[in-house]
Amino acid sequence: MMKRQMLKWLNRVALGLLAVCAFADEPNAIKSIDVRTESGDRQIVTITLKRPAEAPANFAVNTPPRIAFDFVNTVNDSGKASVPVTGGNLKLVNIAEASGRTRVVLSLLHGVSYDTKMDGNKLAITLNNATLATQVSNATTQFSVAQNVSKESIRDVDFRRGTAGEGRIIVNLSSPSIGIDIRQQGKSLVLEFAKTALPRQLERRMDVGDFGTPVQSIDTYSQGENSKMVIDPKGNWEYSAYQTENRFIVEVRNVDEAAKRIAELDKPSYKGDKLSLNFQNVEVRTVLQVIAEFTQKNIITSDTVTGSLTLRLKDVPWDQALDLILQSKGLDKRENGSVLWVAPRDEIASREKQALESQKQVEDLEPLRSQTFQLNYVKADLLKKILSDEKQPVLSKRGAVIAEPDNNLLFVQDIPSRLTEVEKLITRLDAPARQVMIEARIVSASDTFGRTLGARLGIATQRVAGNNTFNTVSGFNLAGGSASSAASSSSSSSSSSTSGSTSTGAAAPSGAVQNFFSQQISNVNLPATGSTGGDFGVSIFNAAVGGLISLELQALEAEGQGKIISSPRVVARDQTKATIKQGTKIPFLTRDSQGNALETFLDATLTLDVTPRVTPDGRIYMELDIMKNAPTTFNGQTSLDEKSIHTNVLVGNGDTAVLGGIYESTDSTSVSKVPLLGDIPILGNLFKQKSDTKERTELLLFITPKILPSDPLIK
Repeated sequence: MMKRQMLKWLNRVALGLLAVCAFADEPNAIKSIDVRTESGDRQIVTITLKRPAEAPANFAVNTPPRIAFDFVNTVNDSGKASVPVTGGNLKLVNIAEASGRTRVVLSLLHGVSYDTKMDGNKLAITLNNATLATQVSNATTQFSVAQNVSKESIRDVDFRRGTAGEGRIIVNLSSPSIGIDIRQQGKSLVLEFAKTALPRQLERRMDVGDFGTPVQSIDTYSQGENSKMVIDPKGNWEYSAYQTENRFIVEVRNVDEAAKRIAELDKPSYKGDKLSLNFQNVEVRTVLQVIAEFTQKNIITSDTVTGSLTLRLKDVPWDQALDLILQSKGLDKRENGSVLWVAPRDEIASREKQALESQKQVEDLEPLRSQTFQLNYVKADLLKKILSDEKQPVLSKRGAVIAEPDNNLLFVQDIPSRLTEVEKLITRLDAPARQVMIEARIVSASDTFGRTLGARLGIATQRVAGNNTFNTVSGFNLAGGSASSAASSSSSSSSSSTSGSTSTGAAAPSGAVQNFFSQQISNVNLPATGSTGGDFGVSIFNAAVGGLISLELQALEAEGQGKIISSPRVVARDQTKATIKQGTKIPFLTRDSQGNALETFLDATLTLDVTPRVTPDGRIYMELDIMKNAPTTFNGQTSLDEKSIHTNVLVGNGDTAVLGGIYESTDSTSVSKVPLLGDIPILGNLFKQKSDTKERTELLLFITPKILPSDPLIK
């Protein structure tokens, strides 16, 4: 009897266990979704499930404002794919089911804070009026949510320096499902690993300041049931975190705006709205479906796309998230409008290759057409050369082109698709060329300075007749003239100064002149060139000796400036050389090998060669050759004095460029002196004349280009 009762009890227990197992394997279901608006600032969304369950994982997106809830092992049994809402901040509730997982997305007008409460089989979501940005800034950012309550551990902590100088902290975990919270606290970055043990050998402080990264130290320690890591960077920094299977990586880098702009040139620019994804071993197709719902794009997935992945992303642009998913699974995409086709790279390459081969076969079989083009500005021969270039073919291998230069016509025969490309090319090239007027002002500025020094020296004797004293001064000019003066009366024996030549003071009586005996001594007369300079004279009279000495010093300075201005102008076509020449031909006699006289001509001209090129921003790039030849005579021989400049300049429309000139300097000194007397040291300066001349000449060029306003491209 006892055995029979025991067997009945065991059978009941077994049947109960089977029922429990069967019930556990059966997926949960969402039965209904109700929205109640309590006020303009508060709404409550109630999700009713078939049976009680744990609170679902959730995340929020700022742009566009959305809140998503993921129900694992749950189907949609509400009979609705969306629930429209009127009034309040909530506008729509979307329900999407895939691979035994159901996602509920709340579409909002603007970001809000929210609270969740699980009561049996009902989930209550309360939406408040506070913005999501305020909530996130004042709360800890939850990078991931722990999916189980079993005790996990950190296996290793490593630090490396990245190629761009960033600090990379690598944490190896025992399971990819460990919950990780990351937040910025003051000047530090704090990571918390939920319900995760830390081995004693990893509980330490790592000093990594010598690696040359923003990270200075890393502190890892246990805190209750959790493990905590504090990263201390320096300077202005930013961070990013991502996880690949069991490896969690945090990168801390300096914020360098210049380097960021350079890096953006080499890396793809992601401009999509930011989202956060948290998936544990989910199929790739499901992730692509979530992205399609988020972006409102149509995604076509190839049948060969299979596999699953674990992905955790926080505030990442959706296009960058899509690229990361495709790269991790060897996939690629092709976009056509709002439709994305996702397939393995090999499959996409194979299909594109087949499409190209098919297109090539069509070109070989497609019938040819002929089209005539009337050219207005470009020569037909030039376009024929461009279209027939074998290195860069525009026509197909069956195409042909004929140029008719008399009427400037072009005949092209090819398939219709290539004729369309030829028409676009001709429309682009057959346009009026810009014209530029170049004005060159060539200035030859001369600066001459002359300085001369001269002296006059005279000596005279005197005789006394009665009670009267008479002075007689006579002179001889080395330049060929004579200098003399009449006698003047004087009764003083002291020195006196005079300026200029001696003048008549009082006439002597004729009787006294007859009794007067005079003795003449030649004077030295070397005046400064052009006697308008400054003079200084000294006369010395000694009554005891009876002699008169007069000394006159002269100095002259003169400056002269001159300018020779030439202003050639020329109008040139864009990227076409133009030349202007002005001057004369000088006859020149030469002899051939047999001694016969031959007459040739030398070109004494001013030549301007210019090739302008108008840049897209309206400036003019010019290649200039300027030459100025002037005749000169040296030792009776006629020759040319040549001055030229070759340069390339970039000038704005209507601006003037001042080019460097050719500078010449000539210094000359000439001395005229009395033989023998002029060679005496110091005193010889009284018997010589010195002239210094300095001459400087500089060739300056001023170039002013201007795009002619008649050009239709210039407004």
